[in-house]
Amino acid sequence: MLSLAEVGPAVAVERMAQALRGGGVVVLPTDTVYGLAALPGDRAATDRLFALKGRAATSPLAVLCTDVDQALGLSDPEVADAVRAVAERWWPGPLTLVVARRAGVALHLGEPDTTVGLRVPNHVVVRALTAAVGPIAATSANRHGEPTPTTAADAAAALGADVALVVDGGPLATTASTVVDATVEPWAILRDGPVPGTEVVAVARASLGEPR
Repeated sequence: MLSLAEVGPAVAVERMAQALRGGGVVVLPTDTVYGLAALPGDRAATDRLFALKGRAATSPLAVLCTDVDQALGLSDPEVADAVRAVAERWWPGPLTLVVARRAGVALHLGEPDTTVGLRVPNHVVVRALTAAVGPIAATSANRHGEPTPTTAADAAAALGADVALVVDGGPLATTASTVVDATVEPWAILRDGPVPGTEVVAVARASLGEPR
């Protein structure tokens, strides 16, 4: 286990980048909960992530990015202006937006393969990592259906030995990001969280000139 407080962000990012590029799965702190991450273009790595999580590929992984432009680079170019308006309002932050996926982008995230859940975390280490290696596929670092651990040690214990690296960022909360589906009309709140889903939908409507 690597302590972020002891080694500092630069070393932690370097070690995580090395592990991910080697096809590994890592546990890392985010601005919400501990995450379990792999490179989304590496099918073997994301398959390992699903196995560690104990979750079927019918529950797709989200993608963490360094900024709005990197995130929306994975979306269909025709994604509505409302998506960018909402993204620029709440990113970096605890909001995941499900959007139509850009054609031809090889992401092994589960099904469906026509959409992608995007988020820019408000965590300097995660954003430095995604700046170094590109977007990363991620989910909460717990076995499917079990409580989300608040410490790196508990996450590691829950997931077993097939994790390449665990980065300890101290105790974290257990509230995952808000998830809003922007591929349907009206937008659907899939999971409420730190950002009120109703406010996200209202801002999206307002950006299109519709009544809030």
